[in-house]
Amino acid sequence: MKKYLWIICLLILSCSKNPETYIKHIEGYWEITEVTLPDGSKKEYKFNEIIDYISINDSLKGFRKKLKPGINDTYYTSGDAESLEIKIENDSLNIYYATPYSIWKETVLEATPEYLRVENENKAVYLYKRYTSIKLDLE
Repeated sequence: MKKYLWIICLLILSCSKNPETYIKHIEGYWEITEVTLPDGSKKEYKFNEIIDYISINDSLKGFRKKLKPGINDTYYTSGDAESLEIKIENDSLNIYYATPYSIWKETVLEATPEYLRVENENKAVYLYKRYTSIKLDLE
């Protein structure tokens, strides 16, 4: 019996996700698709005028900016940015944001090349998909 419990424990530990693997997927342009509130209700976003751009350097610090996409890889911004720092804590990947007005944390639940899922301190879960720019042949 002990042998089987040991094998089950190994399987559970080996299948758990390593939050460090998420870091390489966080940087880039993201478009929100859905928010799941703590009560389980969902809000879907079919169209977004504003997207998020996340930039991270080698020391796991960076910024997030809100951008308004144009056509052919053009973006418009107010110039405001939220500074951020990424930390691995208690087997979770956390993003700490700061502005002159507030400081807050989000926990990365999943990050792939296509999707980013984070939970804020109020237990709302945000699902983003990788943004692809609008390209038009204007010639």
